[in-house]
Amino acid sequence: MHEMAITQSVIDAVCEHAAGRRVHCVTVTVGALCAVVPDAMRFCFELAAEGTVTEGADLEIVEVAGAARCRGCGTEFELTYPILLCRACGGADVEVRSGQELRITSMEVESTCAQPVDAGTTRRR
Repeated sequence: MHEMAITQSVIDAVCEHAAGRRVHCVTVTVGALCAVVPDAMRFCFELAAEGTVTEGADLEIVEVAGAARCRGCGTEFELTYPILLCRACGGADVEVRSGQELRITSMEVESTCAQPVDAGTTRRR
């Protein structure tokens, strides 16, 4: 299961950027052609997050469909599997346009807010 290694890399990057602040949510974009199973990644995230600032954080996965364009005939088509043959002409000169993404797109972290001032202890001018 390579999802664990991928998820551990995501958590490592998030923890580094969080700089010790608690993480509430991580959003990851995953292309359909990446061979990453979203449910497996969610399971791995929960395990790998234990004992880190990401523990208890939500993992949101945005799935991106695979899409390609045939350079020979210009046909654009959806790719479900990484079989790069044009559905219209059968040509192999195909450009993948989406579906290979695997990136952290956002993270929500806790920020320290200023403590409220007690009006009764503040001097008036």
